Amino acid sequence: MSSTRIRIGLSRVCFVRDDWTADFDREAIVAAVDSLRPEYASLGISFELVDEDRTVRVASYSDLLNAVRLSSSKAGLGSPCLGHIIGASAHCDIVEDLKKGIGRLAFAPETIAPDSEFRKVCHNCGCGC
Repeated sequence: MSSTRIRIGLSRVCFVRDDWTADFDREAIVAAVDSLRPEYASLGISFELVDEDRTVRVASYSDLLNAVRLSSSKAGLGSPCLGHIIGASAHCDIVEDLKKGIGRLAFAPETIAPDSEFRKVCHNCGCGC
């Protein structure tokens, strides 16, 4: 069985509004990824969690999605932000959204729009969506 490596890049976040913030608990993200490891390992998929050397200024939840980038050794999609992969978030829960993004990247990368396609979810993170 060939193996696939999914890289999860986490940037630092800086909340810029006094009237809004969101939960971006790195430990919860690490725990969520660790909980997925056994199931995905049985399918030949491993994870690499990386701290990115950049800070994302966050004024909304869509900005928070910019702080997480996913890439796959197989998908050939580059390193799009989580918002590009999942589109709009159903519950604004970063752990839930990360799990959804990992699943889509691992099992249905064809459902992720190409960089050149216009997306309503675009939030100028630089990922090309």
